[in-house]
Amino acid sequence: MSSNDTAIASAPITVDAVQRRSAGVLLGAVAVAAFSLSLPATRAAVSGGIDPRLVAFGRAAIAGVLATGYLLAVRAPWPDRGTWRRLAVVALGVVFGFPLLTSLALQTEGAAHGGVVIAVLPAATAVVAVLRAKERPSVVFWLASAAGTGCVLAFAVLTGSVTGGAGLSAADLMLLGGVVLCAVGYAEGGVLARTLGGARTICWALVLSLPVNLVLSAAVLGASGWPAATPGAWLGLGYVSVISMYLGFFAWYAGLARGGVARIGQIQLAQPVLTLAAAAVLLDEAITATTVIAALAVLLCVAATQRAR
Repeated sequence: MSSNDTAIASAPITVDAVQRRSAGVLLGAVAVAAFSLSLPATRAAVSGGIDPRLVAFGRAAIAGVLATGYLLAVRAPWPDRGTWRRLAVVALGVVFGFPLLTSLALQTEGAAHGGVVIAVLPAATAVVAVLRAKERPSVVFWLASAAGTGCVLAFAVLTGSVTGGAGLSAADLMLLGGVVLCAVGYAEGGVLARTLGGARTICWALVLSLPVNLVLSAAVLGASGWPAATPGAWLGLGYVSVISMYLGFFAWYAGLARGGVARIGQIQLAQPVLTLAAAAVLLDEAITATTVIAALAVLLCVAATQRAR
């Protein structure tokens, strides 16, 4: 192939790559802005009288009903068997694991604290993404990732005890477990969205899990009755159902597919800061100097992880 042929062949690909990356950044930023209110909204729901299990299963059930309507409206083709298996991984991480564990954790922890603990999620997502893609990260990458995890654990040990003293609390363990499951769901969903599209990826995952979530929601209501919750609690449940669990993922998975899982994951560096601000404004939570310092330290470590990759 001549140099002229090479230039002609490569030019459109380069322009397309830039355009896709720019679109990915924009979509990722929209999604992160939406996700940043998830923990304050969840905290409002569980502290306002709604059972955390109902928050977890109910929001997925509501989103699943909306997803069913969307897929029927666009006449989406039925996924094949291999795609269903991958959708099951997405559902395990972002439909079941992360919502349930964070809802349970936020019974006893504030949204500001939770926002810092899950700040390591971008690094965890990048780790899962590079492992799945069989890439070979540098030593700096792994050191930065370990440093970020260490900052999170140090913060949790110093401030995370449910009894008020130092020590790693059950809530912190649940938050960190949610991070791991969510990272797997993000990475798998980001890759799957390259063929399915962002909207259909999250919608099929929600539809796959809808029967289970309906049954579990009904079981919780049957055991505890209809919650006598505050208006703010219902508003919080509505937000995490329609925005956090549904519309936000339209933009997020589309952004990951266009810009790359690790690259677009870097945008989530802003999420802990936005969550801290939202917790202070909406829930009147106190933001201590320790929380701010921990948030900044984690952000620096995650940024180093992304740059090293």
